[in-house]
Amino acid sequence: MMRSLWSAASGMKAQQTNVDTIANNLANVNTAGYKSEKVEFKSLLYQTLQTKTTTANGENKPIPAQVGLGTRVASITSNFTTGSFLASNNPMAFAIDGPGFFAVRGMDGENYYTKNGDLKLVLASDNTLTLANNDGYMVLDDNEEAITLPRTIEIAGTDEEGNEIVEEVEVTMSRIVVDQQGKFYFRGKDGELNDLDITIGLYQFNNPAGLDKLAGGLFGVTDASGPVLNEAVNQDVRRSSLKQGYLEGSNVQVADEMVNLIVAQRAYEMNSKAIQATDTMMEQANNLRR
Repeated sequence: MMRSLWSAASGMKAQQTNVDTIANNLANVNTAGYKSEKVEFKSLLYQTLQTKTTTANGENKPIPAQVGLGTRVASITSNFTTGSFLASNNPMAFAIDGPGFFAVRGMDGENYYTKNGDLKLVLASDNTLTLANNDGYMVLDDNEEAITLPRTIEIAGTDEEGNEIVEEVEVTMSRIVVDQQGKFYFRGKDGELNDLDITIGLYQFNNPAGLDKLAGGLFGVTDASGPVLNEAVNQDVRRSSLKQGYLEGSNVQVADEMVNLIVAQRAYEMNSKAIQATDTMMEQANNLRR
């Protein structure tokens, strides 16, 4: 009977983790770039009650007698399917169509990766503009360098008399155009596009589910995820594309999560009933001596 107590208790602990994970998915249903998570379980060790050779005449039994000792959480796996694309008023918003990640440089100097493309142009200390995320982390280009832009750009043109002139135009987010390959262009006053020789970096992993999940929608590289694959130099990966003016929403399916929540709650209740039944049986066994 003690086995049933510990087995049911392990089931309650596992289902509590399942409910915690589902609650986290629902809490991030409106978080840009969030990837839903799913708890996977595995059984614990089995205790052998009878071996295959315990018959009276010593013959081998075809089936042993073994009892399980409960369950535990095996992993919490992220689902990296692409979420829906949502229109944004931010000109520096980008949605990734494909398996790629943006790369940002943290305050500790390490590179981290994210699907959240809600970016901004911020003024750096050297009077240049730097592309950064909402936490102020610098976004990296295809050479793993910070993306910086000058405050003004010189544009060649002609005056009313047809003379060639060079005019300085202020760089604003509304004048920046990024194509599907991530190349940056500056739109002049006449609508012409000037190549800035900057390409936003997109990076992939052989096993993205093995990434270390961090706060703020960031992921860290681990041995399980494999090394970083730069799409710009690696020809063996499927290239991703960018959509400017859109954000990738979370891929959480609310209806599925609510069904999973009900199933987890029922499983938790059934394990608690098993503990109550075991407690009643132990009470009856103790009363036999009276």
